[in-house]
Amino acid sequence: MNAMKPVTFTLEEANLLLPQLQEELIKLQLLAQQFEMKFEMLHQLKEKRRNGSMPVNGGNGEDPYFELESQLEFMRMEVELAVGNFERKGVMLKMINPGLIDFPSILNGEEILICWKQGEERATHYHGYDDGFRGRKRYPDAGLTN
Repeated sequence: MNAMKPVTFTLEEANLLLPQLQEELIKLQLLAQQFEMKFEMLHQLKEKRRNGSMPVNGGNGEDPYFELESQLEFMRMEVELAVGNFERKGVMLKMINPGLIDFPSILNGEEILICWKQGEERATHYHGYDDGFRGRKRYPDAGLTN
């Protein structure tokens, strides 16, 4: 655990960082989608092998799964790195699809999370640490900031 004081954001800082985070989120979503497709391909190959519709070694003595498994491992590391990039910026990536990002903040002396959901133009809501997305409230003066 990191002993440094956690980063906190103002609403303006959160919204200034948002375009960059949205770009990274879209790349992460594509990567996650490709990972799922490859994982499904591997699953189908193993299924064909189980019911005998594919030779045990692909006919050439090589492991038929090695390349796909290697690609999946590399993609898994890429996903972890991309998720880590959000954490390094001090934000919390709560969900990849649809994107849900929380920005630690302080409002009236209380620790809160400014939250943004993919599809929203900007962050305008917040919730307490224990309230979650359903407990969202409109951030005071959210409509008046740039």
